[in-house]
This record gives sequence, structure tokens and C-alpha cells, in this order.
Amino acid sequence: MPVQALREEIQKGVDFYGWKENEVLVAVMGIQLVNDVTLIRHAYVLTFYQRKGLGEKLLKYLLSLAETSKIYVGTWEAARWAVSFYQKFGFELVSTEEKNKLLKTYWNIPARQVETSVVLALKRVTK
Repeated sequence: MPVQALREEIQKGVDFYGWKENEVLVAVMGIQLVNDVTLIRHAYVLTFYQRKGLGEKLLKYLLSLAETSKIYVGTWEAARWAVSFYQKFGFELVSTEEKNKLLKTYWNIPARQVETSVVLALKRVTK
């Protein structure tokens, strides 16, 4: 993600958390409160560090910070590995109709991205 895009996401309220190995940032994931829901945003792990549990650690930490009972994550439909990752933690794909509504309500993305994305939901009792 370019630095300017990162700054814009932070200005929009995305809080980023990262994981360092040997003082090098190797994984990041963001969390954003939007109205009455929590969004998990921008999850990235450097290729060499994938499948080592870093995404899991970050996701579990962010879920512990979530203050709402509705938690959503959006990703590319073609990124089956990402969909499977979130499903391991109890996220479930929402219907196409609900996806379209959620993406238009809680995200600010182009129409083409809406068409090619999915949304997964994790609903839980508020702390």
C-alpha cells in the first residue's frame, strides 16, 4: 500500500497493528469502527512469513479489541485462501444481496470492486 493511501486509511479511522520479526515489519492488519460495526481491514503478511501463524495472532488480537457485536471483513472473491482463513475463525460468507448492501454502507470502494468482492460476517455478543 502506498504511503499516501496508508495515511488516508488512518485518517478514515483504520487502526493498524503489525508484527515485527528482527525489527522488520512482516505482517499488518487493520481494524475500523464504522457506525455500529467493526471492520477488519487491510490484512497483509509478507510471503516468506505466511503460514506461520502471524495472521492468526493479529486477527485474534483485533477481535479482542472489537467493541461491536457485528464484525465484517471484505476480500476479493478470487482470494479463496483469504476466505478460508477467515472461515477458520468463524466468519461466514453473507449472501450476495447482503454483501452489496454492506459494502455500500460501510466501505467506500468502486462499483467494480463491489462486484468482485465478498463479505464475511462474525456475529457475537457485545462485551
